[in-house]
Amino acid sequence: MPKKSPKELQNFKNDFQKKTRVNSRAKGSAFERSLAKTLNGRFKTKEFCRTPGSGAFGSTHTLPDYMKVYGDLITPENFKFVIEAKKGYNITLEDLWRPKSDFYKFIKQASKDSKFANKPWLLIYKKDRKKEIVVCVDPFPLQEIILVKGKYYVYLLEDVLELDDSKFLDLTQHPQNEPPKQ
Repeated sequence: MPKKSPKELQNFKNDFQKKTRVNSRAKGSAFERSLAKTLNGRFKTKEFCRTPGSGAFGSTHTLPDYMKVYGDLITPENFKFVIEAKKGYNITLEDLWRPKSDFYKFIKQASKDSKFANKPWLLIYKKDRKKEIVVCVDPFPLQEIILVKGKYYVYLLEDVLELDDSKFLDLTQHPQNEPPKQ
Protein backbone atom coordinates (compact mmCIF):
# COMPACT_ATOMS: atom_id res chain seq x y z
CA MET A 1 0.00 0.00 0.00
CA PRO A 2 1.52 3.37 -1.01
CA LYS A 3 2.24 5.97 1.64
CA LYS A 4 -0.17 8.88 1.87
CA SER A 5 1.02 12.46 1.81
CA PRO A 6 0.15 14.70 4.78
CA LYS A 7 -2.32 16.58 2.56
CA GLU A 8 -4.10 13.32 1.64
CA LEU A 9 -4.24 12.35 5.32
CA GLN A 10 -5.77 15.73 6.19
CA ASN A 11 -8.46 15.19 3.52
CA PHE A 12 -9.09 11.71 4.92
CA LYS A 13 -9.54 13.17 8.42
CA ASN A 14 -12.06 15.72 7.08
CA ASP A 15 -14.20 12.88 5.72
CA PHE A 16 -14.96 11.79 9.28
CA GLN A 17 -15.69 15.16 10.82
CA LYS A 18 -19.30 15.81 11.65
CA LYS A 19 -20.98 17.93 9.02
CA THR A 20 -22.46 21.20 10.18
CA ARG A 21 -26.21 21.18 10.55
CA VAL A 22 -28.27 23.19 8.17
CA ASN A 23 -30.67 25.55 9.91
CA SER A 24 -34.10 23.91 9.55
CA ARG A 25 -35.80 27.28 8.99
CA ALA A 26 -33.33 28.09 6.20
CA LYS A 27 -33.84 24.61 4.73
CA GLY A 28 -37.62 25.07 4.72
CA SER A 29 -37.33 28.54 3.19
CA ALA A 30 -35.03 27.27 0.45
CA PHE A 31 -37.45 24.44 -0.30
CA GLU A 32 -40.39 26.86 -0.50
CA ARG A 33 -38.45 29.08 -2.93
CA SER A 34 -37.47 26.07 -5.03
CA LEU A 35 -41.05 24.79 -5.05
CA ALA A 36 -42.35 28.24 -6.08
CA LYS A 37 -39.83 28.27 -8.94
CA THR A 38 -40.93 24.79 -10.06
CA LEU A 39 -44.62 25.76 -9.96
CA ASN A 40 -43.96 29.07 -11.76
CA GLY A 41 -42.21 27.14 -14.52
CA ARG A 42 -44.95 24.52 -14.75
CA PHE A 43 -47.82 27.03 -14.85
CA LYS A 44 -45.91 29.70 -16.83
CA THR A 45 -46.41 32.43 -14.25
CA LYS A 46 -44.45 34.40 -11.68
CA GLU A 47 -47.20 34.44 -9.06
CA PHE A 48 -46.05 31.56 -6.84
CA CYS A 49 -43.82 32.80 -4.02
CA ARG A 50 -43.16 32.24 -0.33
CA THR A 51 -45.69 33.58 2.14
CA PRO A 52 -44.24 36.53 4.11
CA GLY A 53 -42.87 34.99 7.28
CA SER A 54 -44.30 31.71 5.95
CA GLY A 55 -46.59 29.44 7.89
CA ALA A 56 -49.71 30.71 9.61
CA PHE A 57 -49.45 34.31 8.37
CA GLY A 58 -53.03 34.39 7.05
CA SER A 59 -54.57 33.07 10.23
CA THR A 60 -52.48 35.10 12.68
CA HIS A 61 -52.69 38.55 11.09
CA THR A 62 -55.77 40.75 10.75
CA LEU A 63 -55.89 41.66 7.08
CA PRO A 64 -58.67 42.50 4.63
CA ASP A 65 -59.94 39.40 2.79
CA TYR A 66 -58.32 40.35 -0.52
CA MET A 67 -54.88 40.44 1.16
CA LYS A 68 -55.10 37.23 3.20
CA VAL A 69 -52.54 34.56 2.43
CA TYR A 70 -52.76 30.94 3.58
CA GLY A 71 -50.29 28.09 3.50
CA ASP A 72 -46.60 28.32 2.75
CA LEU A 73 -46.90 29.70 -0.78
CA ILE A 74 -48.76 32.60 -2.29
CA THR A 75 -50.56 31.15 -5.29
CA PRO A 76 -52.27 32.66 -8.34
CA GLU A 77 -55.81 33.84 -7.63
CA ASN A 78 -57.32 31.06 -9.74
CA PHE A 79 -55.17 28.26 -8.24
CA LYS A 80 -57.50 25.75 -6.61
CA PHE A 81 -55.31 24.71 -3.67
CA VAL A 82 -53.59 25.93 -0.51
CA ILE A 83 -50.02 24.61 -0.42
CA GLU A 84 -48.26 23.46 2.73
CA ALA A 85 -44.56 22.72 2.06
CA LYS A 86 -42.33 20.63 4.35
CA LYS A 87 -38.76 19.49 3.91
CA GLY A 88 -36.32 17.32 5.79
CA TYR A 89 -38.37 15.90 8.62
CA ASN A 90 -37.58 12.27 9.36
CA ILE A 91 -40.94 10.77 8.45
CA THR A 92 -40.92 6.99 8.13
CA LEU A 93 -43.44 4.48 6.85
CA GLU A 94 -44.33 3.58 10.45
CA ASP A 95 -45.45 7.19 11.01
CA LEU A 96 -48.52 6.46 8.91
CA TRP A 97 -49.79 4.38 11.86
CA ARG A 98 -48.79 6.93 14.50
CA PRO A 99 -51.53 9.59 14.84
CA LYS A 100 -49.16 11.95 16.70
CA SER A 101 -46.41 11.80 14.06
CA ASP A 102 -45.22 14.82 12.08
CA PHE A 103 -47.03 13.40 9.04
CA TYR A 104 -50.41 13.96 10.70
CA LYS A 105 -49.32 17.29 12.23
CA PHE A 106 -48.55 18.51 8.71
CA ILE A 107 -51.95 17.34 7.50
CA LYS A 108 -53.64 19.11 10.41
CA GLN A 109 -51.80 22.33 9.58
CA ALA A 110 -52.69 22.08 5.87
CA SER A 111 -56.31 21.32 6.76
CA LYS A 112 -56.51 24.34 9.06
CA ASP A 113 -55.20 26.69 6.35
CA SER A 114 -57.56 25.05 3.88
CA LYS A 115 -60.57 25.90 6.04
CA PHE A 116 -59.50 29.55 6.38
CA ALA A 117 -58.89 29.85 2.63
CA ASN A 118 -61.97 27.83 1.65
CA LYS A 119 -59.84 25.77 -0.77
CA PRO A 120 -58.61 22.17 -0.68
CA TRP A 121 -55.02 21.59 0.45
CA LEU A 122 -51.91 20.02 -1.01
CA LEU A 123 -49.13 18.98 1.33
CA ILE A 124 -45.83 18.81 -0.56
CA TYR A 125 -43.13 16.99 1.37
CA LYS A 126 -39.51 16.34 0.47
CA LYS A 127 -37.18 14.19 2.48
CA ASP A 128 -33.48 14.98 2.01
CA ARG A 129 -32.11 13.47 -1.22
CA LYS A 130 -35.53 11.99 -2.12
CA LYS A 131 -38.29 12.97 -4.54
CA GLU A 132 -41.08 15.33 -3.54
CA ILE A 133 -44.43 13.76 -2.70
CA VAL A 134 -47.90 15.28 -2.66
CA VAL A 135 -50.46 14.36 0.00
CA CYS A 136 -54.09 15.42 -0.52
CA VAL A 137 -57.66 14.44 0.33
CA ASP A 138 -59.07 14.46 -3.21
CA PRO A 139 -57.74 11.95 -5.74
CA PHE A 140 -55.97 12.90 -8.95
CA PRO A 141 -56.46 10.74 -12.06
CA LEU A 142 -53.13 8.94 -11.78
CA GLN A 143 -52.22 5.26 -11.74
CA GLU A 144 -49.36 5.47 -9.23
CA ILE A 145 -51.07 6.12 -5.92
CA ILE A 146 -50.84 5.33 -2.23
CA LEU A 147 -53.96 5.59 -0.10
CA VAL A 148 -53.40 6.20 3.61
CA LYS A 149 -56.16 5.42 6.13
CA GLY A 150 -58.69 5.43 3.30
CA LYS A 151 -58.63 9.23 3.01
CA TYR A 152 -55.16 10.62 2.17
CA TYR A 153 -53.85 10.19 -1.36
CA VAL A 154 -50.09 10.23 -1.91
CA TYR A 155 -48.40 10.86 -5.27
CA LEU A 156 -45.04 11.89 -6.66
CA LEU A 157 -45.03 15.63 -7.35
CA GLU A 158 -43.48 15.06 -10.78
CA ASP A 159 -46.49 12.88 -11.76
CA VAL A 160 -49.03 15.38 -10.40
CA LEU A 161 -47.44 18.25 -12.33
CA GLU A 162 -47.92 16.37 -15.60
CA LEU A 163 -51.70 16.67 -15.22
CA ASP A 164 -53.76 19.15 -17.22
CA ASP A 165 -54.02 22.76 -15.97
CA SER A 166 -57.74 22.28 -15.31
CA LYS A 167 -56.85 20.07 -12.31
CA PHE A 168 -55.13 23.05 -10.64
CA LEU A 169 -56.57 26.23 -12.08
CA ASP A 170 -60.11 27.55 -12.09
CA LEU A 171 -60.17 28.37 -15.80
CA THR A 172 -63.48 30.25 -15.44
CA GLN A 173 -61.91 32.77 -13.05
CA HIS A 174 -59.88 35.51 -14.70
CA PRO A 175 -57.13 37.51 -13.02
CA GLN A 176 -58.17 40.99 -11.90
CA ASN A 177 -57.92 43.75 -14.52
CA GLU A 178 -57.71 41.22 -17.35
CA PRO A 179 -60.80 40.70 -19.51
CA PRO A 180 -61.81 37.15 -20.40
CA LYS A 181 -60.19 35.87 -23.60
CA GLN A 182 -62.63 35.51 -26.48
